Amino acid sequence: MFARVLAQDTHLLLLDEPTAALDIRHQELVLSVARDLAARGGAVIVVLHDLGLAAAYAHRVAVLSGGQVAARGTPTDVFSSSLLSAVYRHEVEVLPHPRTGVPLVVPLRPPGCTRKRPQE
Repeated sequence: MFARVLAQDTHLLLLDEPTAALDIRHQELVLSVARDLAARGGAVIVVLHDLGLAAAYAHRVAVLSGGQVAARGTPTDVFSSSLLSAVYRHEVEVLPHPRTGVPLVVPLRPPGCTRKRPQE
C-alpha cells in the first residue's frame, strides 16, 4: 500500500499508523522515506501511537487528549513525563537517548514485570 501511495508522486502524504504491523526494520524504512519526502518540500502528516518513532522522525508533534490538542511543538519540547503521564493515564519517564538526545518514552511498570539481571 505504501508503494502505491508513493507512486502517486504527491506532495502531501497522510499516513494513519503506517508502521502498526511492521517489524523494526520496516518501521524505520517507512518513516525514513516519509522524512525524505518532507525534506524535499513535501508535507507529511503521520498518526502514530509509538512515541519513540514520533520523537525520532517528526519535526513537530501534537499530543491529543479527549479530542483536543494537549500540546504541540518539537518532540523535545512536547514529550515530558508529566504531560504524557497525564494524557495516557499511565506513569512514564522521558529520557534523552544517550547517543542522539532524542526523547525516549519509557512506561513505568510494576516491580514484578521486570527481570533483574543475574549477578555477575
